[in-house]
Amino acid sequence: MNTIQATPAHADLTSTRVLAALLQRLDSSEIPVDAQQYQTVVDRLSRAFRDAKSNDDLGTFLDAYPAAAELYENTHYQVAGLCRSPLDASLAAERQAVEIIQRAMQSPKESSANGQS
Repeated sequence: MNTIQATPAHADLTSTRVLAALLQRLDSSEIPVDAQQYQTVVDRLSRAFRDAKSNDDLGTFLDAYPAAAELYENTHYQVAGLCRSPLDASLAAERQAVEIIQRAMQSPKESSANGQS
């Protein structure tokens, strides 16, 4: 007689940890990685995060895997926003972007006049 056994909850967490660790390795690799492999890992980890419940364990998990934390933020933006990104770094990046955009919007005449001091 064949019986179907439910998958234990820790097995799901184990596979999510393996995917997160693999994504971290791919993300920090100095050697170019295969784009298809990277995309496959991201897709599978994204699916695992769809079922994840936000709790302290998830926060600890994401702290251990920065690449997975970034993916989680991006795929759960409506509920997570940029809650895992340091506010100071986000604010500095926004200010830098505004400054660059303002410089880019200057006319070429203004830019060359500023550079001739």
